[in-house]
Amino acid sequence: MRSLLSRIPTVVWLGPLALILTLLPGVVWTGLLVANLSTTPAIPWAAVAMAPILWLMWRYVGGKWWPQSTSQARRRWLRARPIAVPLFAWAVAAGVLAMVALTGFWIVLFQLAKMQGNPVGDFSQYSALTVALVVGMAAVVGAVSEEAGIRGYLQSLLEQSVGGPPAILIAAVVLTPGHGMTQGFEWPTVLFYLLGDAMFGTTAYLTQSILPGIVVHFIGLATFFTVIWPNDATRQLVGEDGADAWFWIHVAQTIVFAVLAILALLRLARLTGQTKE
Repeated sequence: MRSLLSRIPTVVWLGPLALILTLLPGVVWTGLLVANLSTTPAIPWAAVAMAPILWLMWRYVGGKWWPQSTSQARRRWLRARPIAVPLFAWAVAAGVLAMVALTGFWIVLFQLAKMQGNPVGDFSQYSALTVALVVGMAAVVGAVSEEAGIRGYLQSLLEQSVGGPPAILIAAVVLTPGHGMTQGFEWPTVLFYLLGDAMFGTTAYLTQSILPGIVVHFIGLATFFTVIWPNDATRQLVGEDGADAWFWIHVAQTIVFAVLAILALLRLARLTGQTKE
């Protein structure tokens, strides 16, 4: 108890810092993107300009340009450490399986209750090059910033204070307002992101690395940006139009791939020594 109380001041200042680290790259990217699309949309310079900015931010949070006395601590908090190939493969596999389940779950939720969704713009008015670079950079920025700030800095410190499972839950709850500001605070949206963030948090906890989560997060964001969110406006509510065959296919998709993801996470836990064979 005394050790836990001694860490409270650190958690208090690191929590806001973690949120700033998570949100700041997105704010910078949004500003560059708005300026790009409102002036020269045919030339996707915003993605090119954001790449070195994101790299410098990554180096900074990883301990670069800090005094040596604190740079090592920041590297530990970021925990962007390489891991063995089998662990990395199982972590990515579990994350991808969970992402397939979550895509089905999002579609099911969108047909069960009214949701604001993500206001993705109309891609048809831009060139294929612009769309590819913008979507790619948006996915990179979202994946890197969230994994570094939340699953890196915040959750790693919380794990030292309260243990793994509570840290995963707290980190997911802390991020809820960030999701809600862009996509609303309806209960299906909140539930969806809590489950997704819990999955990323579990992977980071089991592997003690955010690198697998960055890969899975990138894949997930790219998929939602291009396939899921643009089609949300066409989805019909089951309560108004009934459930068609696609609704039940997505229900089955959610259940089957959720089970597979859980099995993969259990395998990952055994490989990392978190459970016994």
